Amino acid sequence: MKDFLQLYLQQFKTTFATMVQYRASLAIWIGGQVLEPLIYLVVWSVVSGARGGAVGDYTTAEFAAYFIVLMLVNHLTYTWIMYEYEYRVRHGSLSFALLRPVHPIHSDIADNASSKILSFPWMLLTALVLALLFHPVFSVTPWALAAALPALALAYLLRFLLEWTLALAAFWTTRVSAFNQMYFVAMLFLSGQIAPLSLFPPWVQSMAAVLPFRWMIGFPVELMLGRLTPAQMWTGFVAQVLWVALALGLVRRVWRAGMRVYSAVGA
Repeated sequence: MKDFLQLYLQQFKTTFATMVQYRASLAIWIGGQVLEPLIYLVVWSVVSGARGGAVGDYTTAEFAAYFIVLMLVNHLTYTWIMYEYEYRVRHGSLSFALLRPVHPIHSDIADNASSKILSFPWMLLTALVLALLFHPVFSVTPWALAAALPALALAYLLRFLLEWTLALAAFWTTRVSAFNQMYFVAMLFLSGQIAPLSLFPPWVQSMAAVLPFRWMIGFPVELMLGRLTPAQMWTGFVAQVLWVALALGLVRRVWRAGMRVYSAVGA
């Protein structure tokens, strides 16, 4: 445990130094994280205003609250590993990571977590500015707010493990952009990113309840907004734990299988 703590501490220091050096890249990345939910916020605010101030069970102010919270949750759970593994395998940089005495996943976890620590204050500031502009209404209950912390932790763990597993497709094909796009389209509709899931048809909501996407983003957002009952909260936690266990098993199996077929392609 002490060795792992030292490993993560050193990785945090390295990542912080890199991100401070590339401040412009960090600003562009944060801008991308803000732009998408902002577009949906504006669109649904306009639609709600045109329909008398509400669409389904969301008012204009509640749409504002939903997408501001979604922006923060998506930032805290987002990973970029699916875009990087193709490069690592194709250019052979993964070979150097395999020479280290620890599993490469620990380096990716540290990179991802440290980037969030550095950028999250700016996301909070952005959320405050959006709150001043769009006047959201939050219906927060103390028990839901307390439960949101473990829900966020499980959502991050689930998303990281699942996307890390999908990234390993690069062991079998060095062009994985099509897989990535299919995954993110499904994520867009079934996680609640494009709109609250309660506005979708019942069959879409049923699909979202079975698949992992809602439990990565939609569930923590709905919980933080106080839109779930205690029973729905516990159902969500069970779904998250089951999916995390499944994703952990997939990571191990796919990694071992990938190691048996891996060969560095080179530039």
